[in-house]
Parts: sequence; C-alpha cells; structure tokens
Amino acid sequence: MQEQLDTAGEFSLVRRARSFVHAGRGIWVFLKTTPNAWIEITIFIGAVAAGIVVGLTYIEWILLVFAAGFVLVSEAFNTAIEIDINLTSPEYHPYAKDTKDVAAGAVLIASITALIIGLAIFGHHLL
Repeated sequence: MQEQLDTAGEFSLVRRARSFVHAGRGIWVFLKTTPNAWIEITIFIGAVAAGIVVGLTYIEWILLVFAAGFVLVSEAFNTAIEIDINLTSPEYHPYAKDTKDVAAGAVLIASITALIIGLAIFGHHLL
C-alpha cells in the first residue's frame, strides 16, 4: 500500500486527521518494539513522583519534562533508523552497523544529558 505525497498544498482537515492517525500508529510501533522506551518511561514516572515529593518549581518541571522528552525522541529516532537499516541492509554491512551504533550513541548522549539535568534538579532539593 503506497501513498502519494500530496504537494498541492491545499489544507484538508481529513488529511490532517490522517496525519495524526499515522503519527499515533508510529508511537504504537515505537512502544511495541522498543523495550528501552518502557524503561525510560518508568524512570520518568519515578522522577515525576520524586518531583511531587520534593515540590519542584515551575522551571524545574519544564526542565524535567524536556529532558524526558529528549530521551524518548532520541529513542524513537533510533528505533526508526534501526527499522530502516534492517529493511535496506538485511545482510551485515559495516556502514549499517556504524549507523545503528551512532543512533544508539545519540540515545546515550540524551540519557546522560537527562541524568545531569535530573541530578542538578534533585541534588539541589536534597542538599
């Protein structure tokens, strides 16, 4: 089932609604196929609970949500790249491995960044 790319530029509520349906399906595929996402969501839920306990400020909540979103978006892109590489390069190829490793490295960078933000936010409250 191949869809035509609509370049006419005409606004259509039906096409916008379809876009949301496709995006929702993408989120479902992401959550269904990515165990690390569930770990990251669990950590975020724990951080939210801790944030409620320590009484985060408005700005701290924004930073916490942004950091969690940064990690989940990175993981989603990593998953999309892995799906594409598995399709386009089913046989082992060193460039395919490099592509997957770089994408996974991006998730690690995002996770380390989120950890630093979390330590800064919660360290401040715990000290």
